Amino acid sequence: MTASDDHSHLTALRGRPWWFAANEVLAFVLELVAIGCLAWWGFTAVDGWAASLLLGLGTPAAAVVLWALFAAPRARVRLPLAGVLAVKAVVLGGGAAAVHGTGHPVAAAVLAVVLVVNTGLAEFSRRRV
Repeated sequence: MTASDDHSHLTALRGRPWWFAANEVLAFVLELVAIGCLAWWGFTAVDGWAASLLLGLGTPAAAVVLWALFAAPRARVRLPLAGVLAVKAVVLGGGAAAVHGTGHPVAAAVLAVVLVVNTGLAEFSRRRV
């Protein structure tokens, strides 16, 4: 990201309520958390170092590529809203499912609720402005 990218992003936030910017920051943090959860699951899901390494690195890498291609603000492929939400459901929902897969169902449910509320609010807010 260049300085001009930072400036254009900040310009896009001007004139918006404070909660919009806070929700955007939370969305970014949740994206990173989901990627981290996928890695955590991958490294602990199977026995054997080779399989663990493959899943631990490959699963989050695949999620990052999927996100960059279809769900990122500057995605390579512009999908309609339903497509973007489907990709977000796979990646973010996969993060929550990964937490469940590591044996933490309550944390997975809390994460899933936060992800749904945050994504819903973000998409609704982005479309209204």
